[in-house]
Parts: sequence; structure tokens; C-alpha cells
Amino acid sequence: MRTSLLKGSLWVTAAAVLTFANVSSAQNTEYQEQQWMGMQSHVGKLTGHAGDAKGDYRRYCVGCHGELGDGNGENFPWLDPKPRDFTLGVFKCRSTPTGTLPTDEDLFNTIARGLVTSNMPQWNTFTSQQRADLVAFVKHFSARFQTEKPGEPIQIPPEPPVTPERVKAGQEVYNRVQCWKCHGVEGRGNGPSASTLTDDQSRPIAPYNFHDEIRFKCGTTDQDLYKIFMTGLDGTPMPSWSDNIKPDEAWDLVFYLRSLQPMKSKEKEFAKQLGLKPVNPNAPAAQPPAAEPTPTPTPPPPPAPPGSQP
Repeated sequence: MRTSLLKGSLWVTAAAVLTFANVSSAQNTEYQEQQWMGMQSHVGKLTGHAGDAKGDYRRYCVGCHGELGDGNGENFPWLDPKPRDFTLGVFKCRSTPTGTLPTDEDLFNTIARGLVTSNMPQWNTFTSQQRADLVAFVKHFSARFQTEKPGEPIQIPPEPPVTPERVKAGQEVYNRVQCWKCHGVEGRGNGPSASTLTDDQSRPIAPYNFHDEIRFKCGTTDQDLYKIFMTGLDGTPMPSWSDNIKPDEAWDLVFYLRSLQPMKSKEKEFAKQLGLKPVNPNAPAAQPPAAEPTPTPTPPPPPAPPGSQP
């Protein structure tokens, strides 16, 4: 009997300790955030202040991203894809190399632009100052912004003129680096790997459908698409291709992907003129043209025997 009472007491004590630890952890997180509320952002001539965005965040953002910025707002169970966990300091849309923090301007633009194929709308009704303040507020959730600086934005070379040859070359890049495995042979987002993809939180995630969508995840321009190739979408299976694709090849890929989109475009017209078919992953790799055979030199005639007449 005494042993049973002792065991019961130990279980109650252990449960109380765990409960207290969880509460302390939550309070510590809130304490940290209060300490980081002095976070600022700098976008052009604007300076954003985290403390000035409290009201806007609570009114417009907390339902999805949560009080602690961890993506666990009250709408979380019904959203797909799930809201971004700001505490991780990992963001899809950046002008900076993979693995680095975005610039303040990157976050500023994302707030206004929204994220297509997600529940993140375009918040272009905010003033520029409100957006700058919200950038600072988003940053204050993550310890990374306390110790790290944003990466250096990548250099985007001038966009070359689009030509039929470049559209065709872009298709060859699409096939060579196996974009079709996720995005499908027609860019519909239905490649053989599509159903197996997960994000950095091990949650299912769908690849982008070029065939049906007009806006990209991180913008609308050719430069935006170029940046996606070269920086990757951190937190997703979309890697940076900066080590595998040359700048010229990246532009070719931009032009080819434009030809897959539903709207009219010069790229789409060129693809039609070329009669481009969807990539065929089972086709043998193109072989370089055979070299011209080297002609065999004619041997010189043997020398005439001594004393013979020429």
C-alpha cells in the first residue's frame, strides 16, 4: 500500500514538473520576443519598428501565423500549405543565396505581393511604412535575425533577347536537370516525384504548375523566375541550381518555362513554330555530332632504283 502511494506521488510530481517546464518554456519564448521588440527594418529611406506593427499583426496576421509567430494560429488546421513559422528564420522568396537570411526588401515585397497557390494574400493595401514595420515585427520572432546578417543579393545578368533557339535550349536544360521529375513533362506539377514531396517540416507540398498558373510563387517577371532558379525556395524541395546551371542556361530555362504558361507570349509562339513536344525522359541523350574522319595521307612513291632513267 505504502509502495503504491509512493509511486502515485512520484507520477504526480513528475507531471507537475513537466507542466511547469512547458509553461516556463512558453513564458521564456514570450520574454525573448519582448526583448527583441526593438528590432528594426530598413527599406530604402524607410525605417520600420517592430513595436509599431503590433496592432496590424494582431488584426491581420495572428490568425494564421499565431501569437508567437510559429505558424500555429487558430486557422492552422484548415490551411494548406501551412503558414510560415517565422521563428525558424527560413523564407522561400529571397534575392539572397540559399541558406541565408532574406533582405528587408525581400520581406517587404513578399507582404505586398502575397504567395500564389497559398492562403497568403496580397497586402498591397498597407502603406509602405506599415509594411516596413511588419517586416521588423516578422524579424523579431527569430533568433537568427539577432546574430546573422542577410545574404548578399545575387547578381542577375541582363536578360538576353528571346529566340527560338533559346526556347529549345531551355527545354534541353529542363530535361537535363530533371525538372520534369517534380513539375512534369508538360509543367503541370504532376511529375513522378510530385506525390512524395515534403517541406522542411515533413508536410506534403505540391510542386508549381506552370501549365495553369500565371504568377510565380515569388513574383511575375522573368527576373523573379531567374532568382528562383539561382536561390532556391528554402524550406521546400526546390533547391538552388546556381552550381549546376550557368547564367545563360538559366535564361534559356526562363524562356522555355514561359512557353508552358497559359497566356500568349513570344516564347509560346516560338515553341509552336519549332513544333516542340513535351520532354521525353526515356529518350536517349542527344549525342554530339560525329567528327569528320581524318583523311589518310597518300604515301610518297618509292625512290627510283640507281641508274634508272627519269
